[in-house]
Amino acid sequence: MLVIDAISEILKKEGIKYLSAFPTTSVIEAAAESGIKPIICRQERVGVGIADGYSRITGGNPPGVFAMQYGPGAENAYPGVATAYADAVPMLFLPLGHRRDRDRIFPHFNSVDSFSSVTKYVEQINDVSSVSDTMRRAFYRLKNGRPGPIMVEIPIDIADKEIDESAVSQYQKAITVRSSADEDAVMRVAKTILTSNTPLLYAGQGVLYSGASKELQELSELTNIPVATTMAGKGSIDERHPLSLGSSSTVMNGAVLHYMRTSDTIVAIGTSLTKHGMITTIPEGKNIIHVTNDPVDIGNYYQPNDALQGDAKLVLKQLIEACSDLLSTREAPESPKDQIREIKLEWRKSWEKKLTSKESPMTPYRVISEFMKATNPTENIVTHDSGSPRDQIMPFYESGGPGTYLGWGKSHGLGTGLGLNMGAKIASPEKFVVNFMGDAAFGMTGLDFETAARSGIPILTVVLNNSTMAIETSHMASSHELYNTRDLGGDYADMAKAMGGWSERVDDPEEIKDAFLRAKQATENGQAALLEFITSEEQDFSFRGILR
Repeated sequence: MLVIDAISEILKKEGIKYLSAFPTTSVIEAAAESGIKPIICRQERVGVGIADGYSRITGGNPPGVFAMQYGPGAENAYPGVATAYADAVPMLFLPLGHRRDRDRIFPHFNSVDSFSSVTKYVEQINDVSSVSDTMRRAFYRLKNGRPGPIMVEIPIDIADKEIDESAVSQYQKAITVRSSADEDAVMRVAKTILTSNTPLLYAGQGVLYSGASKELQELSELTNIPVATTMAGKGSIDERHPLSLGSSSTVMNGAVLHYMRTSDTIVAIGTSLTKHGMITTIPEGKNIIHVTNDPVDIGNYYQPNDALQGDAKLVLKQLIEACSDLLSTREAPESPKDQIREIKLEWRKSWEKKLTSKESPMTPYRVISEFMKATNPTENIVTHDSGSPRDQIMPFYESGGPGTYLGWGKSHGLGTGLGLNMGAKIASPEKFVVNFMGDAAFGMTGLDFETAARSGIPILTVVLNNSTMAIETSHMASSHELYNTRDLGGDYADMAKAMGGWSERVDDPEEIKDAFLRAKQATENGQAALLEFITSEEQDFSFRGILR
């Protein structure tokens, strides 16, 4: 048995069924021969995104895997890996490495050193005898602690070496170890929650990864505490639930804005509470209780009043038990669901003109509104790209619970959403998987729509085409006036057809809903679909700025 075959068999033991990849790497052939299906992308960054989207839906069980060649392949993959690292996505990268006699010798690109700052763990297989040990370490790090990308480099002169088959036969699948929080601390936090005047549950991605949505909803209903989510945590609760406020980033709906400003206690669960341009800043003066599985997060950006370290699902179960005990001798707080409904209705009323606008070119808000009417959020997986589409859809779209939305953006390279979309569809083929992106984002990665068409991945890509970079209006005022620097061009529907997909170009706002229904039918027929909507240079957003 060759080393590369041993690696593939270990991947198979770990439940890997798909390999996102770009040649030349011997991992592709070895994986295919072991029954793992390769998905060949057009560009490495998108291939990483496919593995990324897959892992976000599966929670890393099993993880997405991406393989690429040494040198330019690894170099092109770097932006995608950086995105996965920033968003704490559990996935595995398998770059080939240079021959060991050339390793770390100028000017060769060194993956081990270069990727060490954007991965949770990096290791090179430097000897035939270390294959099983290296892969075991990789998968244990993938499955435990703070999620993040893991990289194992395979030097090309190691890949085709002979190895004893016992290295594979003796390999055992890595297990996941979870921990709960200190019981005394849990009871202390429970008392704080129940004696607060206006507490708020603020759920992050860790709730999704731990499979804790049921517990989050149970705690909310038990205590009558409303729930908001981070962008990455969107979907932690069905956003149509009467105690759900919605999600937040730099933009948010009226309910999230109100409770973020007025709540006295914020219980942050499964979030790092990172301060970032795409993340809501918690206003000063709040009583912060931080629940996370990574001690590095605690006190990193905010001074917490209390903290619980442990797996989100286990800690939520502990809080439910503690709060239940306390509520056996007192009344639960009054439910705020009527107030939440009223605030949401008032906020939505203020946007009604945009959401129902008949203007042409159409506003993106009309597109989002019609999409919501045409589809069922429990049957969808929706994601956004960077820039305006992210800020336009986030406050308005109500996700249908876990596994129905991919919110991302701590590293927010244009074009990322396309790869995430494909990975999500591979992980959940029964879902209607949709990515909203602008024309600038499509320009970055749009040729990989052909990957979806060729590989039989029936996603829907929605291109909001305003022929400009509207979000850059204030940043490029002079250069645009002098040289039209913001303007873009292209007929993206025709491009999609040329790449083997189904597509339509829509410029009449009255046709939006029916166009979505036709696109959905195309995906159900097994076709990768693209809808190009001709939109206005929309400049209005639902609260955009720093909370104070």
